[in-house]
Amino acid sequence: MSEGCGLGILQELDVPVVAAPMAGGVSTPELAAAVNAVGGLGFLAAGYLSAEAMTERIGRLRALTARPFGVNVFVPDRDAADPRALSAYRERLAAEAARLGVETGPALWGDDRYRDKLAALRADPVPMVSFTFGCPAPDEVAALRRAGTEVLVTVTTAEEADAAAEAGAAALCVQGAEAGGHQASFEDTHERSTPLAQLLAEVRGRVRVPVVAAGGIADAASAARTLAGGAVAAQLGTALLRTLESGASRVHKDALARERFTRTVVTRAFSGRRARALANRFAAEHGGVAPGAYPQVHHMTAPIRAAAARTADAETLHLWAGTGFRSASELPAARVVAGIAAGL
Repeated sequence: MSEGCGLGILQELDVPVVAAPMAGGVSTPELAAAVNAVGGLGFLAAGYLSAEAMTERIGRLRALTARPFGVNVFVPDRDAADPRALSAYRERLAAEAARLGVETGPALWGDDRYRDKLAALRADPVPMVSFTFGCPAPDEVAALRRAGTEVLVTVTTAEEADAAAEAGAAALCVQGAEAGGHQASFEDTHERSTPLAQLLAEVRGRVRVPVVAAGGIADAASAARTLAGGAVAAQLGTALLRTLESGASRVHKDALARERFTRTVVTRAFSGRRARALANRFAAEHGGVAPGAYPQVHHMTAPIRAAAARTADAETLHLWAGTGFRSASELPAARVVAGIAAGL
């Protein structure tokens, strides 16, 4: 595949900016294409999608851009949830569901159709595939590379970086504690994450592959600091949430600018996995007792969260956000990326 030749996609970008793959409908083909249009690297998120839905979105993006792009896939974890803890959390959430006129969802474990997606991506290769929540097996990396795809793995520790490099990853996304949404650690057992600047230095001292920096990057100054720290590109997530092309819900976009929300917290309340969100009522009331059970809690709270989005209930919704959320602007994505690029 021609897009993956030469120095590698990340080192051939006109603008050293990567769009974070944000699952749940946020990372639309239009958003990825807008980032591509100004010389960055757009990404689609395959999380929670079927292989068929993923392929449909890839087709839509290809119709919008001729430049390289990436697709992100969740690496499944083993099912190690405590059934009693899940049952207790379901009982706790019953009043939340009843208030919104819904029922809690089933506490299901699943692999997010992992193998189906890999098969589809081998059959119809894309320029780059990234992985979150774990490291693909070396043979899976090798199969994608044979198909002409560059592989990027998201890491949150220097040890994870070592493992990803040994598995054959062409590049790493180094995610610091400041990042919004799910903490992308291979195992959701760390109660504290490492700040981006420190983690970037640790990883750059141990691996030779190119790295993308992620976490709290909201403007040109923060992007420039990561590039000076050795990253080949800066990843934008929260900074793109309010853009016109973002698929985030209206209530989510508006909450990022509301004076009511002044800080973020890391919580398992919504999904059973540590994730950074705006500090709202639901996180405050349930975050301290939510079990570490992903994706079971994600499925359990899905009807509650969907109803909250429909009724613009920001106190009950999962308002994923990084620490730099106040810088998010309701502008075209191309303007956001170009503005950051102009200051580098």
